[in-house]
Amino acid sequence: MTTVFHKDLTQSKWNRLDIFNQMANIGSEFYRAVNWQKKSKKVSNQAIDRMLELIDLTIDDPKNYKSLKEIVRLREVLADLLVFDNIYQSDIEKTKNYFYAFNWAARVQKGL
Repeated sequence: MTTVFHKDLTQSKWNRLDIFNQMANIGSEFYRAVNWQKKSKKVSNQAIDRMLELIDLTIDDPKNYKSLKEIVRLREVLADLLVFDNIYQSDIEKTKNYFYAFNWAARVQKGL
């Protein structure tokens, strides 16, 4: 049985968001995980779990079929960066910049 971290979030609710908002939400959990790494490993790990859950929901969203390769690779790279040995030598700042683009795009769509 899979643990659910976002209790009120269903696949159908998640699917209503466009890819920019989905990725911006994943980025928020990534930022949270990074920011808590030195303060509280427990809180950081909880953010990682939530981030991975959001990525899995994004993978399962049929409209993201054309981006599936990038999303699955993103999951692999983020898990390696935050949980494992960072064998891909990913950089936290560059990864933050990756997500900043989605935050910007999501805000532009909302007219903010």
